[in-house]
Amino acid sequence: MKMLMLILMMVISPAVLAMTPEETLFNNPATPHFGAKNPRLTIVSFTDYNCPYCKQFDPLLERVVKENPDVSVVIKLLPFRGASSIIAGRAAMTVWEQHPEKFQAVHQRLMSKKGPHDEASAVEAVKSVGLAPITVTPASYLELKTNVEIAEVLGIQGTPATIIGDQLVAGAISWDDLNKLVKEQLAKVKHDKA
Repeated sequence: MKMLMLILMMVISPAVLAMTPEETLFNNPATPHFGAKNPRLTIVSFTDYNCPYCKQFDPLLERVVKENPDVSVVIKLLPFRGASSIIAGRAAMTVWEQHPEKFQAVHQRLMSKKGPHDEASAVEAVKSVGLAPITVTPASYLELKTNVEIAEVLGIQGTPATIIGDQLVAGAISWDDLNKLVKEQLAKVKHDKA
């Protein structure tokens, strides 16, 4: 993981250059997150609202947080599946920017839709949580662009891709494999701090 952090220094986005690599991945306030406020383990999920495997895997991350109160998840939206992924991602990022308390509900709504998104489904997801229609912000695009740059530096070539402790997991994995990996990484963190 330390090597990955060093590589992240090469990312050229001005927003990212203002932060340390660790902040860029784990503590960027412009990036949606949920779970523990002071986590022992932070999971970073690179995901796309149009990816069917992401839609299957995302509920497992929510379950990890529910069963492990010392874990948090950072969501790096990665619009790999074209313009409609950008539309859905920008809508979600704008909600995070303007109404962070509503993000998780919008995120779940976007993840639960069968098939690809379009502008109407992104608007409907926002509306479904009681928000007025939003105008996507320039910052929402910059954050998606930054996520793409980070993914390129890390060699991520698809979604979902998940950083769990010092492991980068490509693709969706089963609940048993995810839970085992989280437990191993939590034990490693506890051991490293001892």
